[in-house]
Amino acid sequence: MIGYITIGANDLDAQRSFYADLVGEVGGKEMMRMEENGFTMYGTDWGQPAICVTQPYDGNKAEPGNGHMAAIICDKRAKVDALHAKALELGGSDEGAPGVRGDEGDQAFYGAYFRDPEGNKLCAFAMGPAD
Repeated sequence: MIGYITIGANDLDAQRSFYADLVGEVGGKEMMRMEENGFTMYGTDWGQPAICVTQPYDGNKAEPGNGHMAAIICDKRAKVDALHAKALELGGSDEGAPGVRGDEGDQAFYGAYFRDPEGNKLCAFAMGPAD
């Protein structure tokens, strides 16, 4: 399965700050940093998927992809709400307020959508009934 996703950064320091604060909201932290290429990994544990930011390898400008999105799983709806609010507080933009998409119930999808300051789309979500 997925080990990590990489998000391109034009302003590496700003993206590092955004993601450090964002993943901190759900118990994550910076786990790896390679100064020679700027690659920086954020996660909750080495055995779990991570989010990485880096300047593009080819030296060209980083651009958000149309249709690309990274999703961050949360164990409670309140964490989805908190992550969405934190993203907006940190300069991200709203792409869809927290709420149930589809039907409520055992397999309910509760999600919130936002973009980081460079326009990369993310989702925070929790599965299952209201907690």
